Amino acid sequence: MNEIAQAISEGANAYLRRQYKVLAIFVIVVGALIFVFLDGETTIAFVYGAISSGLAGFIGMRVATMANVRTSQAATESIAKALPIAFMSGSVLALSVTGLGLLGVSVLYYIFNDPHVIHGFGLGASSIALFARVGGGIYTKAADVGADLVGKVESNIPEDDPRNPAVIADNVGDNVGDVSGMGADLTESYVGSLIAALTLGALAYTGKAEALLLPLMLAASGIVASVVGSFFVRVRKESSLHKALNIGVYVASILVIGAAFYLTTQLMGDINLFYAILTGLVAGILIGQIAEYYTSSKFKPTKDIVTASETGGATNIIAGLSVGMQSTVGPVLVVSATILLAFRFGHGFDSLISGIYGISLAAVGMLSTLGITLAIDAYGPVADNAGGIAEMAGLPENVRERTDELDALGNTTAAIGKGFAIGAAALAALSLMFAFSRTVGTLGDTSLINPRLIVGLYVGAMLPFFFSSLTMKAVGKAAMEMVQEVRRQFKEIPGIMERTAKPDYKRCIDISTSAALKQMIAPGLIAVSMPIIVGFGLGPEALIAMLAGAIACGFLMAVMMANAGGAWDNAKKYIESGHAGGKGTPTHAAAVTGDTVGDPFKDTSGPSLNILINVMALVALVIAPLL
Repeated sequence: MNEIAQAISEGANAYLRRQYKVLAIFVIVVGALIFVFLDGETTIAFVYGAISSGLAGFIGMRVATMANVRTSQAATESIAKALPIAFMSGSVLALSVTGLGLLGVSVLYYIFNDPHVIHGFGLGASSIALFARVGGGIYTKAADVGADLVGKVESNIPEDDPRNPAVIADNVGDNVGDVSGMGADLTESYVGSLIAALTLGALAYTGKAEALLLPLMLAASGIVASVVGSFFVRVRKESSLHKALNIGVYVASILVIGAAFYLTTQLMGDINLFYAILTGLVAGILIGQIAEYYTSSKFKPTKDIVTASETGGATNIIAGLSVGMQSTVGPVLVVSATILLAFRFGHGFDSLISGIYGISLAAVGMLSTLGITLAIDAYGPVADNAGGIAEMAGLPENVRERTDELDALGNTTAAIGKGFAIGAAALAALSLMFAFSRTVGTLGDTSLINPRLIVGLYVGAMLPFFFSSLTMKAVGKAAMEMVQEVRRQFKEIPGIMERTAKPDYKRCIDISTSAALKQMIAPGLIAVSMPIIVGFGLGPEALIAMLAGAIACGFLMAVMMANAGGAWDNAKKYIESGHAGGKGTPTHAAAVTGDTVGDPFKDTSGPSLNILINVMALVALVIAPLL
């Protein structure tokens, strides 16, 4: 077990070292451009944000690669012992994200006392998050898809079988994609919501420092509440896994509600701002519940995919896409209601700026308990790794059953976490877009009959599709190379299937690493460059329209992809647990096909879209003085 865990850790560290070397070049080049065209303070903030985002992901990955084997060992005794280890490793990532994000924003505000400088911090965090999420997603899904297609479907061997040459790369991918990438991703969402609230607080309440302190102190209260809530995550019987996680979130949420009431009444003397924060907090919980309904095998949508799998892969794909598309309705209604209510509680009918400030506070409220909701999300990859180690080490079958139960719940909690992230990103990006319009100053024709506005809207709506096509294609190309390599090894290395020869794991790791580093560049550059091209080419009005189109389209696509992918994955696991014929049947093969399509949906393209819209909003805000 230790030997396998060491191989996974070495592979993950090797990938991050190579990725950070590439990203260092990007940070130096962009930082130099910011210094030349803007100022030194924003450059410092940009570099600081990039380091914070990368550091959060690195810390989370290091701890995850130490916790996986410990979770496997604990699962030999019971789920009740395995869950706390996986969850607490996720807590390290969650508290690193929230701690580093809040520290960066607070320190920069204290030193420079200028919200515009902090925009550079957000841009640095968002840029690194985008590359980390896309690169990690390509890595993990190339290995996962390649391992599944040749292992499960063609060779009919179990998942994480040590005879599969791609198995170590697959387990490495869980860490660099679902832990390191996700850590950088959520740092970006968290920082973006804080920056939006700070910027709008400065605009809405000129000279009133309390308006800027409120979101910072609320975030600090959320970190403390999350720490307290984590102590309530305890499993007393094996059937209460989900209940144990939910109790922790509910305790943290109640504490944040109390803190929000105290802060809004004492700092601002306005209970309506408390209601705006409460609206965001409730919206986050509702979006999470909707994601759970559409992705958990306990409910009808995922069971419908299982039924559809009985007639083949095509009907499985149709059912999964239908579930994903339908799952957008609830989040859109929730976010729409949140926007209207938070705008009203922020006194939007009296002052437009105050109303948007209320919306930004709702985004902070939604992510205020990130210290525990991200921990619940991040425990999933650790449980997945633990199952892989159990399989490769030849532990008893009941150990793998326990880790699979943890992993299946992890798919649902991951969908919930992604729902939180995209909901908050939509609110924060909307707030940042408004802050951009106020920073630019006087705008030209913003009516819908302005051709430049319509062009900007179309371009913005197109970008999530184009961005997703690049990331999906990257996974497909890397997976094809992985499939060919696994087939080659099965053919040319005699004795693999008989367990008398060892596969070449390092070759598969290198394929995923090279593909991820090459293919992550183009999507990242698109996100950074498009606001500059549209802003200087068509004007600030067209740029605002582009952001609006990207936010609306990106929000819907991100929800659809995350939920469809999670439902496909859990449908496969539901069949593997003995339902609808179980493993090795045509129904199972159809479900594996759906899960293969869903992998880049939920772990590469989907979660990258919320970063895309925030990166573009922050780039627009940074270049606003030049426009």
